[in-house]
Amino acid sequence: MSKIIVIIGHVRPRTYCEALGAAYARGARAGGHEVALYNTSAMTFDPILRGAYEELQPLEPDLCEAHDALLAADHIVFVFPLWLGTMPAILKAFLERVVQPDIIGPAREGRFVQILKGKSARVIMTMGMPGFVYRWWFGAHALKVLKRNILGFLGVAPIRTTIHGSITAVSDAKRSQWLDDAEALGRNAG
Repeated sequence: MSKIIVIIGHVRPRTYCEALGAAYARGARAGGHEVALYNTSAMTFDPILRGAYEELQPLEPDLCEAHDALLAADHIVFVFPLWLGTMPAILKAFLERVVQPDIIGPAREGRFVQILKGKSARVIMTMGMPGFVYRWWFGAHALKVLKRNILGFLGVAPIRTTIHGSITAVSDAKRSQWLDDAEALGRNAG
């Protein structure tokens, strides 16, 4: 049994990203895993890191809970849409705020600690363009940033990805299949 945190990085509630995250969580629970689910659209926190890593910015209750769940998790799942070539700003803000208490002190001392070492991750992205175009033409930039510059930097490995492209053009049957796939991934904590 694994402890899993599912983070849905979207500003609106009731999106397909939320449905994917819920499907993953449902599958994980059915597989006997412990799941904490966080949807940034339902959380209350200041999205601006006001101290710019120079001073500790106290975490709001929603972020305190997510911070503790993140540190306790064995596996981290991110579900978000591709917006303007990257993750939505609310997800980046969530990450900046939720990890800052653990990296601010060591960074002042010139050390960079891998606070998420030993954890694995799954990234599920949705987008309007075909997935192969995103990977081939655009080089999967947002995935590379999240995988290498954020999660890898914090010690997460392995990091697996799922891209659902042409989200507005696919059939309801295809979307339903993707939900089933997310549930199967959750069951196996994959």
